[in-house]
Amino acid sequence: MNSAILLISCPDRKGIVKDIATFIADNNGNILHFDQHIDYQKRIFFARVEWDIEDFRIPRSRIEEAFRPIADRFSMSYSLHFREPPQRVAIFVSKQGHCLYDLLQRFRSGELRGEVSLVISNHPDLKPTADFFGVPFHHIPKSRDTRALAEERELALLEKHRVDLIVLARYMQILSGEFVARYRNRIINIHHSFLPAFPGAKPYHRAYERGVKIVGATSHYVTEVLDEGPIIEQDVVRVSHRDTPEDLVRKGRDIERIVLARAVRWHLEYKVLVYNNKTVVFD
Repeated sequence: MNSAILLISCPDRKGIVKDIATFIADNNGNILHFDQHIDYQKRIFFARVEWDIEDFRIPRSRIEEAFRPIADRFSMSYSLHFREPPQRVAIFVSKQGHCLYDLLQRFRSGELRGEVSLVISNHPDLKPTADFFGVPFHHIPKSRDTRALAEERELALLEKHRVDLIVLARYMQILSGEFVARYRNRIINIHHSFLPAFPGAKPYHRAYERGVKIVGATSHYVTEVLDEGPIIEQDVVRVSHRDTPEDLVRKGRDIERIVLARAVRWHLEYKVLVYNNKTVVFD
């Protein structure tokens, strides 16, 4: 079923839900989901509205224009999306393959709805994984001296493949501010949740030395400020004194897979709304 999705935020007022529902019903649309939330501290209304457009009287190309008077009346910030066609995805990796393999398997099985257009890596190690799933693999080495040129090549590939979403599946490189700005709120990263306590190399080994009792993962949108973008999903798993550093790494990788897959799925389903460096994630 093809459907339209509105993501909305605006000052909370009476009549918002009524006017949105009336707009859809009066144009022969059938509401599939209407999820809403109010931030009572700031008096902000948030909503995700999805409706069937099979028999909708307004053509896709004119829905946004037709909705604009309602948006103006309530001072809305909004975006309009469609289920069809599915979003096109690029996955960036380095040497660790656990998140890449997991994502490619979820896309192949249909659990994640979208098209993986290419894999980009600063190392050649994971080419066999991409080849196994039939996804084009591009090795683009990157160093401090070649970073700008490498990003030009990456951006050219993303443009060529009309990529909608970039997933950093343990990509151990920092993207420039110019790169991030081109894909605002369309780059998802995953990392362990020890930050800021255990930054840098071998965080699980350092956490083991401190005797931590949980390990976790955080998935967030990438911004110019490293690892401080809007958080989409987090989760943890307990560890004990019996766990070795290798056990912590294994459990950490497991939770990274799950958290990243959730964040990617919610983004592809247009369930994430960003505001004030935070997110509302609709059911």
